[in-house]
Amino acid sequence: MSVHVENGVGILTDTTKCIGCRECVAACKRRNHLEADVPRRWSLDDGLSARNWTSIVEKELPNGDPAFIRKQCRHCDEPACASVCPVGALRKDPETGAVVYDGDKCMGCRYCMMACPYGVPRYDWDQSVPYVRKCILCNDHLKAGEKPACTNACPTGATIFGTREELLKVAHKRLEKYPNRYIQHVWGEHEIGGTSVLYISDTDLSFLSYGSKLSDETLPARTKTAMGAVPPVFVGMAGTMTGVYWIIKRRMKNQQHKDVSANHHPEGKSNG
Repeated sequence: MSVHVENGVGILTDTTKCIGCRECVAACKRRNHLEADVPRRWSLDDGLSARNWTSIVEKELPNGDPAFIRKQCRHCDEPACASVCPVGALRKDPETGAVVYDGDKCMGCRYCMMACPYGVPRYDWDQSVPYVRKCILCNDHLKAGEKPACTNACPTGATIFGTREELLKVAHKRLEKYPNRYIQHVWGEHEIGGTSVLYISDTDLSFLSYGSKLSDETLPARTKTAMGAVPPVFVGMAGTMTGVYWIIKRRMKNQQHKDVSANHHPEGKSNG
């Protein structure tokens, strides 16, 4: 089910102001208690991982100068990741518009990773029960009246926080005022139905979607017909998988309680 958020919040990143200091990356790791990253030979070369929820990608401008582009979850208005999740582990918060994740529901199928056109969700291979990880826009802090850690940390104002409506006005005002500085486009305004994380830039940002030109049609809407044609047997199989998952998880929790109890009441006292 889609959730349209009136006056949802968002982030606007102006790549022309970014100096590549990576203060946003460090702030994100501190707030979310993310450990140091472990390089993987199969990792995508964009800096994102289960332990890095935002990154800085460096590109070269036509004049040879470097351009620094921050990559993070785009928090789509109609998130494809949430639409394919069979257990509702991903959802769009109706209050803030952030696409949030519930690890207690996740069954590790990784459909969200395949569905995201920006390649954002990452699998946490280092956990005994692996989960998918990604930026959640500091959602709990948003509800407490705070800003995302990344926007607070930016020393140049390259990434700013506000309502999506306000940020679009700021973006278009800059494009109009400095037509020679920017490509005349706001990334995220219309693509795949719009996103809460917006960009303006002096370099083409289509590489963030693997070079694909995204249409304005939402991805859930595009796949609706195909999903409706899936035979009922597969729907039944999904239900069976979900049931098995919950049974296994319940047994794991029961075992954890037994382990804790055993540690507090050790057996094997001496009979003298």
